Amino acid sequence: MQPASAKWYDRRDFVFVEFCVEDSKDVKIDFENSRLVFSCHGGTDNSKYSNEVKLFQSIEPNESRHKRTDRSVLCCLRKGESGHSWPRLTKEKEKLNWLSVDFNNWKDWEDDSDEETSNFDRFSEMMNNMGGEDDLPEVDGADDASTHNEDSPDSDDDKMPDLE
Repeated sequence: MQPASAKWYDRRDFVFVEFCVEDSKDVKIDFENSRLVFSCHGGTDNSKYSNEVKLFQSIEPNESRHKRTDRSVLCCLRKGESGHSWPRLTKEKEKLNWLSVDFNNWKDWEDDSDEETSNFDRFSEMMNNMGGEDDLPEVDGADDASTHNEDSPDSDDDKMPDLE
């Protein structure tokens, strides 16, 4: 039995822990008030993985969830006290060789106010509000094939000379 490699990151109301085990089977996760226990079989050699983490602060076990994919198991831990950042995942200041910070998903949310939306969230909202091609607004003076007139005095579409 060996520990699965894992990455974690912090958010205002949740802490996310991703156990990186491909083709996991028999996944068992126990969310406890101050502890997370993970175990499964997986990988190309169907190894047994087991991890136990004594958490930095308490969580809400009944509101914590996990999702299994072909490449990993992502755990979403609901913080017992929302709005407090976790400087580390573990209660003790210890370096676990199987655990690392997920810098690709890390966000310094402490500086954001509750009313502010991150740039990514604003961009996502803007993209969702945009319609498809059929929803484009009419623009005055737009060049349209049905209204294009070759005799127009503004036409600069002179015939091009043949290439030599």
